[in-house]
Amino acid sequence: MRKQFLSIFIMLSSVAIFAQELTVKETVINPSDGINDGQVELEVSGGQPPYEYKWSNQSTSLDSNVASGLTEGIDYTVTVSDASGATVNKTFNIEAKSITEIFNGTMTPAVAGIETVLFWDPFAAIGLYDPIMYADKKMVSIPGWTTETENKFTLKEWLAANGAEVKKGDPIAVISKKNGADETVKANASGKLEHLLNEGEVIYNANNTEHKIETNADVFADIIYDEPVPLTHPNGDFQRITIPFIVVWLIFGAAFFTIRMGFINVRGFKHSLDLAKGKYDDPNAPGSITHFQALATAVSATVGLGNIAGVAVAVSLGGAGATLWMIVAGLLGMSSKFVECTLGVKYRDILPDGRVFGGPMNYLRYGLEKKNKSGLGKVLAVLFAILAVGASFGGGNMFQANQSFEILSGQFDFLVGNGFWFGVIVAILVGVVIIGGINSIAKVTGKIVPFMAAVYVIGALIVIFVNIKNIGPAFEAIIDGAFSPSALKGGILGVLVVGFQRAAFSNEAGVGSAAIAHSVAKTNHPPSEGFVALLEPFIDTVVVCTLTALVLIFTGMHEVSGVAGAELTSTAFGSVISWFPYVLAAAVFLFAFSTMISWSYYGMRAWTYLFGKSTKTEFVYKILFLFFVVVGASVSLGAVLTFSDMMILAMSFPNIIGLYIMSGEVRNDLREYWRKLHNNELFKKQKVEKKTA
Repeated sequence: MRKQFLSIFIMLSSVAIFAQELTVKETVINPSDGINDGQVELEVSGGQPPYEYKWSNQSTSLDSNVASGLTEGIDYTVTVSDASGATVNKTFNIEAKSITEIFNGTMTPAVAGIETVLFWDPFAAIGLYDPIMYADKKMVSIPGWTTETENKFTLKEWLAANGAEVKKGDPIAVISKKNGADETVKANASGKLEHLLNEGEVIYNANNTEHKIETNADVFADIIYDEPVPLTHPNGDFQRITIPFIVVWLIFGAAFFTIRMGFINVRGFKHSLDLAKGKYDDPNAPGSITHFQALATAVSATVGLGNIAGVAVAVSLGGAGATLWMIVAGLLGMSSKFVECTLGVKYRDILPDGRVFGGPMNYLRYGLEKKNKSGLGKVLAVLFAILAVGASFGGGNMFQANQSFEILSGQFDFLVGNGFWFGVIVAILVGVVIIGGINSIAKVTGKIVPFMAAVYVIGALIVIFVNIKNIGPAFEAIIDGAFSPSALKGGILGVLVVGFQRAAFSNEAGVGSAAIAHSVAKTNHPPSEGFVALLEPFIDTVVVCTLTALVLIFTGMHEVSGVAGAELTSTAFGSVISWFPYVLAAAVFLFAFSTMISWSYYGMRAWTYLFGKSTKTEFVYKILFLFFVVVGASVSLGAVLTFSDMMILAMSFPNIIGLYIMSGEVRNDLREYWRKLHNNELFKKQKVEKKTA
């Protein structure tokens, strides 16, 4: 017996002595000058297989020894472990070679830094809720099913009783196909089986339009976990629901101004339409452009790619229910626009040559100065101006040129590889408009905005009308998704945040940019321009964003996986109108073009606040702006664009602080304006009666 123990001990000792140590060799690859295409391949030896790879890159799975799509110039880590628990840690940095890779690698940490501020979750930080996403059940669906599957599936037989405890891999049901053999479905998790259908009932029929729209139409059973299971990314990190501070900041401000102004978004809606129609346009009032032109200029800056691509992303992430919360956020944002644009006119500065300088820079500085907060006002005004200049070059310029080229080149092959020349042509077109100043910008946007909005709205209504029979299931999906979404969509909290975030990012209510355009309007009464401005979030979010969401839901595209952004919206339109994706591509260009010319004015006013109001200063800014149009269209800038786009959101910090302080002043001005309106003391165009012979 002792000899047997001794021999076993000697054998184990020899294995331990001669076993190979766990070693990891890496191959770092930078295949091109393009950004975000770096790759790391690992060769692991020794230890006890199988191996697990815990990458810092969340999209790389735990069982993959290859990580791809990595950003050049930044560090990545991986922890390789074997079956015995031995680990090896490695850090990699894919050398950035091209200028664009260097820029992108430099800006990526900066983006991460600003994200920690803008997207910090205050509620999770204080322990108010657990941000980790959990699933309380696993849905059992038709094997291999996709939204393109053309077949009829019927639940033929249950192999496990309702309420039975099943283990992963147990056979639980038999499904019959209209075109094909029966298939046995096995449990995809362990837990208690819950039947959702009876034997003989149809699970999914491709010819049934309700099934096309219904969320999780392919699901016929649930397996309830004994305890909720945390959801993870491919690399094993927990998936988290976050309530970004920037969204809280914008939505809380919008809700505050809605109450503070006595629900002006509802009470003032009819009067807003009258003002936009020109009923109160006084030709002798100070300013340069009409109420409608100011509205068109501001709308052109907000209605853009976010309404097409951004909404598709929101509905893909949050499901149909995100639509309802988008609408709620849009309605609240109307009040923020009222306050900031009223102040924009009140504190504007009109020079003898007719040029108008207004917006948050003015009311933050001079409005707070009037309240004995001169130092705070100067700091907030300068901070806002710096952010606005950066935002105009990035989110209002390069991002628009870059994304419009990507979308157009996807529809028109002759554009592929010609980003530079596309940028030059766009820069010339933009230059022709912006050299003429705000009057020229207002005339162009006054024509483009109604046209592009009409084309898009009519196209959306056609798609909805063709699928009108789906109206019941569509609105049921929206309501159910808003109040009782699945854990995979983040629950009600996740859907609400996605909807609010899309609306806040799209209509820019609270950002302050629109106040720059509205400050130029011809009016003697600042609140009148606030009334006009509150229509913007309604047009941008409640109308355009909602129509995009409805097109996706009515066509069932909100359930499509693997496609996102503008491509998803284009596919939805193309499912009804085969040639509409080309029209949509043209509309995208008009959206981007109008956004660029409007943001050129916003940036120029911020630039002149920082560097002086001379025409030479304005000319320098315009040349720089046109240069960045070419850069944006011809180069992939990755994190540079993301960073500059975030500056638009950051503008809301100094702006809303000022709006809070001056909200009482705006409320008093509103009361006086209502009094004059009710007493017919405002200028109003008289109807010209036709003479009879």
